[in-house]
Amino acid sequence: MIEVKNLKKHYGDIKAVDGVSFSCPDGQITGLLGPNGAGKTTTLRIIAGLIKPLSGTAIVDGLDASQHSIQVRRVLGMQSDMIGVYPRLTAREQLRYYGHFYDLKGKALEDRINSLVRELKMEEFADRRAEGFSRGQRQKIVIGRALIHDPHNIIMDEPTNGLDVMAARDARQTIRTFKEQGRCVLFSTHYMDEAEHLCDHIAIIVQGRIAAFGTPSDLMSRTDKDNLEDAFVVLAGSAEGLLHSEVKEQ
Repeated sequence: MIEVKNLKKHYGDIKAVDGVSFSCPDGQITGLLGPNGAGKTTTLRIIAGLIKPLSGTAIVDGLDASQHSIQVRRVLGMQSDMIGVYPRLTAREQLRYYGHFYDLKGKALEDRINSLVRELKMEEFADRRAEGFSRGQRQKIVIGRALIHDPHNIIMDEPTNGLDVMAARDARQTIRTFKEQGRCVLFSTHYMDEAEHLCDHIAIIVQGRIAAFGTPSDLMSRTDKDNLEDAFVVLAGSAEGLLHSEVKEQ
């Protein structure tokens, strides 16, 4: 389970994250939605223990991410960008390389690699060098290395961004499988239809603050809209208007 309590992270006068709180239960998919620059990636990186907050806490399975970052990384996997996909290594070699970071070796490591190759449908290219791989194939490597230590909690930052239809479909099915396995899944996306169909709960973040939190149906009902995209526009727009008013009053 992931819990975020009053997180704040400022860069000079820029309040990247400004009092963010929400929770992500096990066995559910929680979406983090917001415009570009709203604070999504900063929030995810704080949870993963990659950067420290100014104040507040991010708790993963009872561990404070800023105080126990190494322990948190053992119970959490993070898929972010495709940096670190080495063109001269095969997909299988790359999973093995990242497995060593978690002290995996021998049969246990090879069994885990084989399991991921099957689970992520990588059989056709698992033993090919990554040079020339499609974006979808490279994305599977990125997801695989986030899962190599079999974490119970998974963070995904725009996992279907730039993928073709079939690759995006595979990625969404992988996310559903995580839920079926009882894992805690937190992911960000700009695709509202994707969030509407995948997420159990959604947190909308605007200018570093949570503008709304609830199930997709709750958010649509609250705004009297019949799809999440329209509901998002109303909720995000209202939050931006309120924040602009606060700035003027100051």
